[in-house]
Amino acid sequence: MKKLVLIFSVFAMLFTMASIKGNAQFINGAYKRQDVYQRKPMALPMVRESDVFWSKYIWRIIDLREKINQPLYYPTIPIDGRINFVTLLMQGIENGQITAYDPTNDDDFKLPITYNEVKSRFGASAQTVQRRNIDTGEMEDVQMAGEYNVNEIKRIMVKEEWYFDKQNSRLDVRIIGVCPIREFVRDNAGGQIEWTQLFWVYYPEVRDLLSTNDTYNPYNDAQRMTFDDLFIKRYFNSYITQESNTYNNRTISQYLSGKEAMFESQRIENEIFDFEQDLWEY
Repeated sequence: MKKLVLIFSVFAMLFTMASIKGNAQFINGAYKRQDVYQRKPMALPMVRESDVFWSKYIWRIIDLREKINQPLYYPTIPIDGRINFVTLLMQGIENGQITAYDPTNDDDFKLPITYNEVKSRFGASAQTVQRRNIDTGEMEDVQMAGEYNVNEIKRIMVKEEWYFDKQNSRLDVRIIGVCPIREFVRDNAGGQIEWTQLFWVYYPEVRDLLSTNDTYNPYNDAQRMTFDDLFIKRYFNSYITQESNTYNNRTISQYLSGKEAMFESQRIENEIFDFEQDLWEY
């Protein structure tokens, strides 16, 4: 009788171990990480119009070739479930999660464009090629869908509003829109590099998408950062190209160039900083 009980106990233990092994979950790392798809955008404080007594619109360029901005450019191929910023926007436009707006209609977000129109701005228009029909052996015209190359995006334009909130006694900023800029060489331009704005997205609309996708944190793998964190906490470097002004909101490049344009960009940056400092007495 004791032998039967011992044999039964051994079989029960082996069955339990096999069940545990079958239900084991593979963890890619030392610990289980939170599912990024459960994240929500960081809540921003409400701003009342009556509390804002000063504001200014600013347009700035994020150059993705700068080291601090490279988490927006890489990875150029999906790695560990991560994709780069422009690929994420393209997927959101294709799936209908976000809306793209025509850049030629300025940045007032009034003229939506379709996913196919965005692809055509990439230069990824459909082409007709000849292929041999395997059944008849004859050559036929076949319509091939064009492919876009997100690696051509080397700059991102950001439209934002700086404002002073007298209720909280602080200078703050809100990002309004984001626009990828494509760098390419036109066939008939003699090898000259050209830049073109592809589309605008309304930033408050895309925050839900950005907050559920990680970007690389070069300082700490344990502290993951979403694209929304990167923009809201301003983990990027940029330079100003335009401010709201009397002259039809003209850009700096329309009246200055070279070193003078760089100094003008810095002057506008310092002017915003000095505005807040000049409100206080020390």
